[in-house]
Amino acid sequence: MSPSAADAGPAITTSSTVNVQPLLTLSGKIIAVTGANRGIGLGVAECCLLNDAAKVYSIDLAEPGEEFATASKQFPGRLFAVTADVTDEASITAAIDKIVEESGAIHGVVCNAGRTNHKAALDFSKEEIETLFGVNLFGAFYTARAAARAFIKLKVKGSVVFTASMASYRPNKRVPSAPYGASKAGVRNMAHTLAMEWAKYGIRVNSVSPGLVRTAMTYWVPQQPDWEQQLKYYGGMPRLAEVQELGGAYVYLLSDAASYTTSIDIPVNGVIGIC
Repeated sequence: MSPSAADAGPAITTSSTVNVQPLLTLSGKIIAVTGANRGIGLGVAECCLLNDAAKVYSIDLAEPGEEFATASKQFPGRLFAVTADVTDEASITAAIDKIVEESGAIHGVVCNAGRTNHKAALDFSKEEIETLFGVNLFGAFYTARAAARAFIKLKVKGSVVFTASMASYRPNKRVPSAPYGASKAGVRNMAHTLAMEWAKYGIRVNSVSPGLVRTAMTYWVPQQPDWEQQLKYYGGMPRLAEVQELGGAYVYLLSDAASYTTSIDIPVNGVIGIC
């Protein structure tokens, strides 16, 4: 696939081409989700399939595990895994190309792959900081750019959705991570700029900011001895979110029902005052 947008021809921007879709559905769409072999990414993939996406591809560096295998059995012939490293632009571009080659199209990409590391700012090593930014910010950018180039070449009015974080809005006093929050704030800001740049191609760019979600990365949160007291102090819904509860935001942004929605962030957070 050529990296040049010039080969795609003139961008179509006239209002007469708008096909308004009042129903919230992903029927017929090919969706790719990075970091979807487990956790939030897999939950998003499952929600896409439950909302009639034709195929969903997980782009992940790790090998699919038991959780992914179980989901694949639930959606036979519709959930697939592709190996790629989002921190390597050539690798993620090859993964997008493979999906297009196999399926003939791609309509939406969720830039979800991420890493977390919580400790005091003075304790972070250079390597730990670079890893967080490499996956969370640079990897998200490379994925979005590979997706946009594919959309432009195919003349598809595609959707890019980033996974940001409530940590991009405010710090968590109990479990601080300045580099993580900064990397996710960068993702959220990047979504606004890319939305502005790519609107002329009909490409929409948005983000979702989850709060605390029950995944392998957050197993320790409810194990804190004063967790119940924290919830009483902060208020809101006294629990972590299930990954499936994030799906509606992603499905909406990926769907044609969101054809006039770009450059926004949707926070999904039920606990007030804590991210």
